[in-house]
Amino acid sequence: MSLLTDLYQITMSQGYFRAGIHERLAAFHLFFRREPFGGGYAVAAGLDTAIEWLTSLRIDRAEIEYLSGLTGNDDRRLFSDAFLQLVADTRFTLDIDAMPEGTLAFSNEPLVRVVGPLWQCQWVETALLNMINFQTLIASQATRVCRAAGDQPVLEFGLRRAQGVDGGLSASRAAYIGGCAATSNVQAGMRFGVPVKGTHAHSWVMAFEDEPTAFNAYADAMPNNCIFLVDTYDTLAGVQHAIAVGQRLRAVGHEMVGIRLDSGDMTSLSQAARKLLDQAGFPDASIVASNDLDERKINQMQRAGAKIDVWGVGTSLVTAKDDPALGGVYKLAAIQDEHGQWQAKVKLSEQSVKCSNPGIQQVRRFEGGGKYVGDVIFSELLGPPDAVDQPEGGSSSQDLLRPIVRHGRRLGDPESLQTIRQRVQDSLSRLPEPHQRFDQPAAYPVRLEGRLSEQKQALIDHADDRSADAPDGLGPVER
Repeated sequence: MSLLTDLYQITMSQGYFRAGIHERLAAFHLFFRREPFGGGYAVAAGLDTAIEWLTSLRIDRAEIEYLSGLTGNDDRRLFSDAFLQLVADTRFTLDIDAMPEGTLAFSNEPLVRVVGPLWQCQWVETALLNMINFQTLIASQATRVCRAAGDQPVLEFGLRRAQGVDGGLSASRAAYIGGCAATSNVQAGMRFGVPVKGTHAHSWVMAFEDEPTAFNAYADAMPNNCIFLVDTYDTLAGVQHAIAVGQRLRAVGHEMVGIRLDSGDMTSLSQAARKLLDQAGFPDASIVASNDLDERKINQMQRAGAKIDVWGVGTSLVTAKDDPALGGVYKLAAIQDEHGQWQAKVKLSEQSVKCSNPGIQQVRRFEGGGKYVGDVIFSELLGPPDAVDQPEGGSSSQDLLRPIVRHGRRLGDPESLQTIRQRVQDSLSRLPEPHQRFDQPAAYPVRLEGRLSEQKQALIDHADDRSADAPDGLGPVER
């Protein structure tokens, strides 16, 4: 998938080649401008997927032939033989520093830093954004759903509603990172080692003469996996039928796992079902709920006293229904000049939120009393933050961007999903509660290091001066 990029990345790469600056070292940063879902944080995810793609990136003969056949508006070739020869001969030699997956990230902080030849940095932009934006979005959503569920497990049931095959696989991976206990997606289970869970559908019940016959047949086929979907016809009658089959299972040495509710007023139905199960001697039988759940519905049902033990969440999780795109961006922040000296760059906009930060950036996170107290973004070209920039109460700190790839080769083995998943939980335990609220969370303090802030303002002022000096008739310099 070496051509997993937008056409303009390749046209710019040829433009750099024609201008003779394609091999100049450049630094790009991948970041987002606002936290998703109106929340107070995001969970960095998708890095391993992106690094696997990047470190195997090779442009083969068939791809070169395809590119050679592309034409412009005059029906002439877009790409020259000389440029395509460069592309064909290249092994990508980028350096990647990134927040480890599972790290909590905040707006304008670089999740990934890419340093290398300018044209190579440009080529990989689209794929990195695609892989990291989506998984970061889903992992962030999963933490919210799991937080609503409290100590009760959440199962990801979203494959059938996911945005394509890869969207389904990526969502299952990211949802597990974010805290889901298992997935229904068997391919994700095999590929990523995510636990898999599943019951049966209404079609199973409807395929038999009646519900008791269907439940008995399922118990005969799967005696060690019996969670009965009880709402095909009459829900509470279905609970009674499940209890009868559960008693038969127990008599031959098996135990009914539980029941599933997929429609109706699940708060009252779960309360009634719990009473029936307990009275029949099945206090350990779980009640699983599904039916277009999300964190807000779960939270409401919890507050109303629902007797749900396991939550199955599908569409709203894997499609991030309330906020379907992270909005991550990838911006040039520094480039070497013809003498090999680094020059900081800033992208301006009439919208201040779209004004990027310059330099080769790093994020230092400060902690005190076991809690995060604030982050400082600094440029490695200018030096780390001094005492005046440190947030109050910060007694220890760590730099978040860690070396992952050097000269196109991965450093060390990928982390296990269990390690990443645990990092999420450890990080959330350190994030103060006001930043985790579903609604109107407190903004987590992130600041620019003093010298970096001054450099950014100087670059803005310089751009404004250039705009004012633009020749008559040309208007202001595009910002």
